[in-house]
Amino acid sequence: MTVSDITTQIHESVQPEPNETVVTKFRVSAFAAGSNLEIILRSHQIDTLILCGIATSGVVLSTLREAADKDYALKVLSDACLDADPEVHRILTEKVFPRQADVLTADAWIDTLFY
Repeated sequence: MTVSDITTQIHESVQPEPNETVVTKFRVSAFAAGSNLEIILRSHQIDTLILCGIATSGVVLSTLREAADKDYALKVLSDACLDADPEVHRILTEKVFPRQADVLTADAWIDTLFY
């Protein structure tokens, strides 16, 4: 399979607006080869990333590590991440991620937006 063979479907409830950028992810990390994510972020002078998703031990961990290496400020929304193994999720969000990111709940993050 080649990159050109990959098709992406976006659920109708979260369809992007016509002017919104869509980044196609080809590997576990959102920054991995083939992604234009870093170019988009840097061109918009974005230096802070809010991470959430499935799976905590895969996509979130890989993206966090690479983003930290690229000097982004990071926040992980612990209750907006999920892993097949709840204990792995707990260890990552309580022990590993805090070394490189602020870990907080989605509600706690939302509260920071208004103050």
